[in-house]
This record gives sequence, structure tokens and C-alpha cells, in this order.
Amino acid sequence: MENIVIIGNGISGVTLARHIRKQSNHKITIISSETEFFFSRTALMYVFMGHMKFEHTQPYENDFWKKNNINLINGLVEHVNTKDKALILDDDTIINYDKLVIATGSKPNKFDWQGQELKGITGLYHKQDLETLEAFAPTCQRAVIVGGGLIGIELAEMLRSRNIEVTFLVREKSFWDAVLPFGESQMINRHILEHHIDLRLETGLLKILSDENGNARAVVTDKNETIECQIVGLTAGVSPNIDFLKNSGIALGRGVKVNRFLETNIKDIFAIGDCAEQHESIGLRRPIEAVWYTGRMMGEALAQTLTGNPTQYNPGHWFNSAKFLDIEYQTYGWVWAHKKDYEEQFYWEHHSGKKAIRISFHKETRVFLGINTFGIRMRHEFFDKVLTENQSVDYVIHHLAEANFDPEFFTSHKKEIQEHFVKQFVGLKTV
Repeated sequence: MENIVIIGNGISGVTLARHIRKQSNHKITIISSETEFFFSRTALMYVFMGHMKFEHTQPYENDFWKKNNINLINGLVEHVNTKDKALILDDDTIINYDKLVIATGSKPNKFDWQGQELKGITGLYHKQDLETLEAFAPTCQRAVIVGGGLIGIELAEMLRSRNIEVTFLVREKSFWDAVLPFGESQMINRHILEHHIDLRLETGLLKILSDENGNARAVVTDKNETIECQIVGLTAGVSPNIDFLKNSGIALGRGVKVNRFLETNIKDIFAIGDCAEQHESIGLRRPIEAVWYTGRMMGEALAQTLTGNPTQYNPGHWFNSAKFLDIEYQTYGWVWAHKKDYEEQFYWEHHSGKKAIRISFHKETRVFLGINTFGIRMRHEFFDKVLTENQSVDYVIHHLAEANFDPEFFTSHKKEIQEHFVKQFVGLKTV
């Protein structure tokens, strides 16, 4: 019976522990400094907006861990002694392991802004961030959010739900334009403004000003404008949470370097989730993937390996989903913000400005490469199959109704989309 220690109780670490327990009686310990029990990070916004209580974000009863003989330790790991297979906690407790799994997730990016440690400054990642928001929201007149990505727009929606004025600083020319092509990015810009959010494009943060009590009172932008505020949301992305590993001998890049079996350079030490960095990218994916479902898949794969069935991490076709205020977004396969040489893109936007589809396909072979959908819910299985079978764009356009969750929508719009496709690619093979 092996002693397996997991640092981190996010989706990766907890999935790993559950799957090891299903298949073995190994000793399992999870160490976390954030909360005693696992909770769903993606639900933090709904707690703040009053749709659920914090305890509802915990999918397992508190006695689940004891029943399943999974030992939980609330503590901070300060050092990993790989030679003696020992962890040193911040209270000098020493914990030994046979196998160690690093699943410490991410931490919000900070860029040495003056005033970034003041009170009233928060991200939207930890339970402590929710506590900061709850403490400052009742007296907050205006909040400034820095960083134009998915977490920033969630935070804006949360604050607006309590009628707090929000200014949103986005360094780029258009919202999330490194990921979204121009049409969709413009659509989301308009949607943000419709929700009475003060969107400032091509505007960055210079510094944060303090009041006499050490609270944030204003930000200064790189346009030299001062905006008074009581909450500052720093949502300019995340980085792997690995500082405590710096002198451990474990190979690090931006994250903990791992192979396809999620092994580090040191025997019996593994890494999964947001903090793991593949030596070589898998397909067109990034070496570090801070995505909920990939963290879960890594946990499932590593559990197989640690219970005697060596299994490579294989995430399959890329997909993701998010919500921009009232507009749901899904993506399957690869649709690049800036069209590649080999790529052709078809774009259709509904006259309401709230629904859109962009399909990417290979210029010469017409093989379907990927799809973005906005305000339209698609079936994951359909696109997974189409991508696996290398179907043509013509096949996808012809069968779009089968992919859709909302038959009424497609009854009224399928014809329009198909005609639009034919018109846009005149002289090309029609559907």
C-alpha cells in the first residue's frame, strides 16, 4: 500500500483522489491552504449574485472524505525535499510520501503595479477573493476591472448585479481579441456596453492610489486618467502556482514540466491541472491548459497510472465554453482570431446582434476545422464525431440542424445560414 500525497484540492487533485480510491486502498492525503473542502471555483460568481450558497458549491458532503478514507490537511507547503521524500509545511510539520502529485493550480497575474497590495483589490479565483468582494461591495460606488478575459467579464456581471458602477480596462483593441475573431469580439464589445459597463479599450493600468487607511481609492490609467473606485479587480490572466518549488530540483518552465504520463523529471513526482506544463504541446493545444475539464481529465489519467495501469493524458479535440453576460459561447476544434494561410472562415451573425456562428475550414481540402457559436447551443458529440471523421465543411453546413439543441431556432435560420454560406463562397462547391 503506497502513501500518495496530493498538494492542492481543486478539480485535478480531487478527481485524482476519487479515482485512486475507486481502484485501490492506497493511503491518500490532500493538502490545501485555501479551504478545507473541495468547491467548484466556477460557482463563486453565483454565490455572490445570490443564486446559491457557498455550501452548494461543494459537490461532496463533508463526511465524504472520511467515509472514503481520504485524509485532508489544511496547510501550506513551503518546501519539497525530494531526496527524503518529505514536505515541509509553514508550521514546520513534516509529511512523508511515496508518490507526490503537485496540483496547486494557478494564481492571478500581478505586474508590479504600484498599490497592487492595497485592501479592496481582488481577483476571482480563491474563496478569499469572494470574501474580499463581500466585505467591500456594500459601500462600493464604483469598481475598476483590469484585464479583458473571461474572469474579467464574470466579475463585471457580478458587480453589476448589485448595481455597482463598473469601468472595464482592456489593453487590447477589442475585447478578448487574441481569441475571438473581429466580428465576435465587436459583438461582445456592444453587449458589454448595453449592460451599462464602462468599457475602455486600449487602456491599461498605471497604478492604484491609496486612501489614509490603506484601501484602494482610485486607479490611474496609462492615458493619465484618474478613476475613483473602492474595488479593483485584477483579472489579467493566471500563472501556475509553483513558487514553493523553486529550489526543489523539480524541472520548471512557466509550470511544472511533465511528459504525457504527467511525470516530472524526478521519480515518483507528478503534476496535473493548471500548474502542469507539457514538454511538447499536444496537437495545437497550449503546453499549459488552465481549463476545468482538462484538469479533470489529467486527474483521471494519472489515477490509472498510479493504480498500475500506465495511461497517457489524451485530451482529444479542443473545446471550451463560457458566458459573456447573456450570450453563451462554445468553441469546438480550432477557429483562429487571425486567419491562418490555409484557413477559410465563414461568418454568420443574426440581425439581433446576439447570435453568431463562425466556421473554419481548410481552403483546399474543405475539411472542417472548427466552429465558434454565440447564443446558440450545440451538441458536443456531433462536433467531436465530425472532427474525428475529418468531415467537410459542406457536410457540417448541411447537418447543422442535427448539431443544434434548439430545433425552433434552426427551423427558422438554417436556410438563411446555408444561403449565406453559398453566397459568401461563390464559385465554391455548394451545400
